[in-house]
Amino acid sequence: MGPKIITLNAGEEYITLQSLLKITGTISTGGMVKSYLAETVVLVNGERENRRGRKLYSGDEIQLPSGVFVIK
Repeated sequence: MGPKIITLNAGEEYITLQSLLKITGTISTGGMVKSYLAETVVLVNGERENRRGRKLYSGDEIQLPSGVFVIK
Protein backbone atom coordinates (compact mmCIF):
# COMPACT_ATOMS: atom_id res chain seq x y z
CA MET A 1 0.00 0.00 0.00
CA GLY A 2 1.35 3.41 -0.95
CA PRO A 3 1.69 6.51 1.17
CA LYS A 4 -1.36 8.42 2.36
CA ILE A 5 -1.67 11.89 0.84
CA ILE A 6 -2.16 14.95 3.04
CA THR A 7 -3.32 17.87 0.90
CA LEU A 8 -2.52 21.43 1.91
CA ASN A 9 -5.46 23.83 1.92
CA ALA A 10 -5.56 26.59 -0.69
CA GLY A 11 -3.13 29.31 0.32
CA GLU A 12 -1.25 27.11 2.79
CA GLU A 13 2.49 26.92 2.17
CA TYR A 14 3.11 24.30 4.87
CA ILE A 15 1.69 22.56 7.93
CA THR A 16 3.53 21.77 11.15
CA LEU A 17 4.42 18.29 12.30
CA GLN A 18 2.10 18.79 15.28
CA SER A 19 -0.80 19.56 12.91
CA LEU A 20 -0.03 16.48 10.84
CA LEU A 21 -0.07 14.27 13.94
CA LYS A 22 -3.47 15.70 14.91
CA ILE A 23 -4.92 15.42 11.37
CA THR A 24 -3.87 11.77 11.11
CA GLY A 25 -5.33 10.91 14.52
CA THR A 26 -1.89 9.94 15.83
CA ILE A 27 -2.39 12.27 18.81
CA SER A 28 -5.64 13.74 20.07
CA THR A 29 -4.33 16.96 21.66
CA GLY A 30 -1.41 19.29 21.12
CA GLY A 31 -0.25 18.61 24.68
CA MET A 32 0.56 15.01 23.74
CA VAL A 33 2.95 15.88 20.93
CA LYS A 34 6.10 16.50 23.00
CA SER A 35 5.99 13.14 24.78
CA TYR A 36 4.95 11.35 21.56
CA LEU A 37 7.96 12.71 19.68
CA ALA A 38 10.28 11.85 22.60
CA GLU A 39 9.08 8.24 22.70
CA THR A 40 8.42 7.52 19.00
CA VAL A 41 10.67 7.54 15.96
CA VAL A 42 9.24 9.96 13.40
CA LEU A 43 11.12 10.39 10.12
CA VAL A 44 10.77 13.39 7.82
CA ASN A 45 12.41 12.74 4.45
CA GLY A 46 14.34 9.87 6.04
CA GLU A 47 15.76 11.86 8.97
CA ARG A 48 14.62 11.62 12.61
CA GLU A 49 12.54 14.61 13.67
CA ASN A 50 11.48 15.62 17.18
CA ARG A 51 10.49 19.26 16.69
CA ARG A 52 6.72 19.65 16.87
CA GLY A 53 6.89 22.93 14.94
CA ARG A 54 8.80 21.41 12.00
CA LYS A 55 7.32 22.88 8.83
CA LEU A 56 6.19 20.28 6.32
CA TYR A 57 6.05 21.38 2.69
CA SER A 58 4.66 19.83 -0.47
CA GLY A 59 6.70 16.76 -1.36
CA ASP A 60 7.83 15.99 2.19
CA GLU A 61 7.47 12.36 3.27
CA ILE A 62 6.70 11.57 6.90
CA GLN A 63 7.10 8.07 8.30
CA LEU A 64 5.10 7.23 11.42
CA PRO A 65 4.46 3.85 13.04
CA SER A 66 0.93 4.09 11.60
CA GLY A 67 2.14 4.57 8.02
CA VAL A 68 3.77 6.87 5.51
CA PHE A 69 2.29 10.27 4.63
CA VAL A 70 3.19 12.64 1.79
CA ILE A 71 2.34 16.34 1.74
CA LYS A 72 0.79 17.60 -1.52
